[in-house]
Parts: sequence; structure tokens; C-alpha cells
Amino acid sequence: MSGPRIVIVGAGFAGYRTARTLARMSRNKADITLLNPTDYFLYLPLLPQVAVGILEPRRVAVSLTGTLPGVRLVLGEARGLDMDARTVHYTDPEGGEGTLVYDRLVLAVGSVNKLLPIPGVAEHAHGFRGLPEALYLRDHVTRQMELATAEEDPDRCAARCTFVVVGAGYTGTEVAAHGKMYTDAQVRGHPLRRGMRPRWLLLDIAGRVLPEMDERLSRTADRALRKRGVEVRTGTSVKEALHDGVLLTDGEFLPTRTLVWCVGVRPDPLVESTGHPLERGRLLVDPYLRVPGRPEVFACGDAAAVPDLNRPGQYTPMTAQHAWRQGRTAAVNVAASLGVGERRAYRHRDLGFVVDLGGALAAANPFGVPLSGPVAGAVTRGYHLAAMPGNRVRVAADWLLDSVLPRQAVQLGLVRSASVPLDTASPELARTPGRPAGASRGPAGNRPAHPPAQEPGRGPHAAHPAPGPVRRADIPAEGDP
Repeated sequence: MSGPRIVIVGAGFAGYRTARTLARMSRNKADITLLNPTDYFLYLPLLPQVAVGILEPRRVAVSLTGTLPGVRLVLGEARGLDMDARTVHYTDPEGGEGTLVYDRLVLAVGSVNKLLPIPGVAEHAHGFRGLPEALYLRDHVTRQMELATAEEDPDRCAARCTFVVVGAGYTGTEVAAHGKMYTDAQVRGHPLRRGMRPRWLLLDIAGRVLPEMDERLSRTADRALRKRGVEVRTGTSVKEALHDGVLLTDGEFLPTRTLVWCVGVRPDPLVESTGHPLERGRLLVDPYLRVPGRPEVFACGDAAAVPDLNRPGQYTPMTAQHAWRQGRTAAVNVAASLGVGERRAYRHRDLGFVVDLGGALAAANPFGVPLSGPVAGAVTRGYHLAAMPGNRVRVAADWLLDSVLPRQAVQLGLVRSASVPLDTASPELARTPGRPAGASRGPAGNRPAHPPAQEPGRGPHAAHPAPGPVRRADIPAEGDP
């Protein structure tokens, strides 16, 4: 294909929207290449439902080749950039190396699990950023419940059926809510000895769950969680993680075999290799999403620090709503830089939030209108169907089947614990033997485990206030401006 060469790195909310919009605008007059480790766009808001068997994994994995006509997909992980030579170096899934040459570059590499300097967490906790982690959690929870059923020792039984989720943002709240329903259903079919029940704890150093939401909706979510049996502990976090339990900041030791880490995200460490100024780990850009001094390079999504024109002096938060809309703005400005249309600065309007609390319950705030209960549940599911760029019928069919049939609580054994380390630059890929987690990121493959800067307000965890990895209702429906 002749025409300008446009390379987009990353197919998350920002990268996917950029590619789709550019494909429509270019009308086959540009060579658009999308570099991504997987061949799908992951719809993260529904990942907790994959972890508890409501949705099959492929339902939240939208095919890139099937939904992005006119875009060439290159499977691989970017490992370095040479902006002077205008090249992107990458490693493909089989270990081969390649180079992409560009006239315009869009960096939309997204984010990875946020790490905190808490002893034992990196070794014993698992994140929740990709399909491998969701599949691992589903198998792990199922296995612990099955082992607990046959356990003779009451203490070991209690430890196996105790599940600790750290971070009461969107993701952590949904994981705890759905997880409790999942394990309760298992117990109904195969009761634990001595009348024990599954125990789910949701921890956060903040004063309330969902601190990013309106207080009224936060209280709604808190009541729903407690009524379901989830132990919500605010003002509390993990002080140390061990192989047989966690030590809390209040001094209590909880015997457990499960620690789910949902404290937020940090920008993909690839942006550090650009050598350009960063704002708390994110690449600084102007209101047109251009990298200063590099008019041919654009950045958007979680990896970019985009000025918030509605709040001078601040930057837009790392949310799906901003990533999705920035992707469209990036596409428009890339086209404008090539002489098609006019460029535009990024501005936004908050669409509100939704958080799925399992079953028919949810808390929602669409366009500032607070909703709760079954009405919010219907709005939440309708919103996700409208926002998904594909697989809508399959998702709706799975929801229908889940409402009339019992879930299949079986272990598939596809993902092992060592395949989904918390400290990885590639949560979308299961780690394989002989290949370090995230090894292909950066020019030399060596990425810092704990970047010095964290996005303020990005994680519902303790001393690091902020929203969870993805704000649930932030993804606008198709056609949203």
C-alpha cells in the first residue's frame, strides 16, 4: 500500500480507537500498521466476569483483524524506539526481531500493574490486567474451594477459602463482589465441612470503597458488598505478604492462599526509553497529543500526560474514557498533520461511572444521574453492550445462559502461577519458560521494577489514592464525540 506510513504501538482503548478512526479517514490512502502483542482488543471492564465464569474469555477479546479493515496487524512487543531514525524495534511471539519504519508514530502502549514496596507482594500476589491473570484467578479460586472441601484440618480449610482483594476501586470492588457469588454457588453444591463459608475481604487504605465516585454511590456499593457477605475494611492494607497469609497494617494476620492485587496501574515502562520529559512516568504531550520537539510523534491513553484544558495546570487521569476519546483525537490530528482535515485540541466531558456488583446489582452515575439496584444493573449491562466494538451478541448470549443455567466450576489448568507474575511489563501475555516477564520492553529489555513516579490518584490503595485500573463506565458508546 502506498502513502504515508503510520505506526500505532498498542491496541488498548486508545490505540484501537486511533487505528479504527484513521482507517476510516484514510480510505486506503495510508499504510496503517498496528503493533500489539495479541491479535485482540481486550474489553477490560468485563474481565471480572471472565474470572468467575459468566463470560467465556473470547467474549471480551475483540478481533483486531476482524474489526479493523485496512489496518495491518504486526504481532510483537515494542522493545525500543529510535525517533531520529523514525523506527520502532520489536520482538515477535517466537523471539524474532523486527523493525517498523514510520512517517507518523502513535504511542498508545497503555499501563501495567502498579507495584508498591511491600515485602512479599511481588512474590505472592497476582494482578488483574489481562486475560491470563483472569484465567489464572478462575482456576485458582476453584481449586482452593475444591481443596477446602476435602480438607480435614479446620485451619487449613479456613485459609483456603479466605480470599483477600487489595484495592477497593472499580476492579477490586467488582472482583470481590463477583468472587463472593461464585464461591457461594460452589458451596451450595458441595458444602464445606463444619459449616464453614467462603470469606472474601476487600481492603483499602481510603476511608470508603470507590473513593472516585459520588459518596452516595459509594455507600450504595458498600451496602451491597456487605449484604452479600464481603468484609469491607477501609483504612487497612497489607503490611507484608507471606506464602501462608498476609499481615495487615492493623497488626492482624490473615491465613490465606489468595491475594489479588488491584491497587491501580502505572504507565508502560516503554515510554521511559524515549528520552523525552515525563510526568510521573507518563510521556508529556501538548493539547494536540504531540510529543514536544517531535511533530511526527503522538501519544495518548495511559502512557501520555495530556493537559486537562478543563482544569488548567492538571493532566487528564488514566481512565478508559480518556483513552478512548484521546484515540479519536490522535487519529484526527495525525490525519491533519498529513493534510487531511484540521487538528483539534483534546477536551472532554465526563460521562459518569458504572460499577457491576454482580447479579442484578450495580451502582451507576450516567451523566451525573445516580442509580442503584436492578435499574443500575440494567443500565450497566446496556452500557457495556453499546460500548463494546464487537462480540455484543455473544456477550448477551452468555448473560442469558448465566441467568438460567448454573456455572461450570472446573479447572482448565491453562495458566500457572509462575506465568502471571505481578511484576511484568506485559500483563496481556502469559510468561513462558526461559523468557523473563516483560523482557522485550525497552532498548535492553531491563525495566525498573518500581518506577520512582506514580500517577497521583491512580489506585484505590492506601497511601496512593486514585481510581482503579480502569474506570468502569468511562468507555463511551460507539459514535460518541
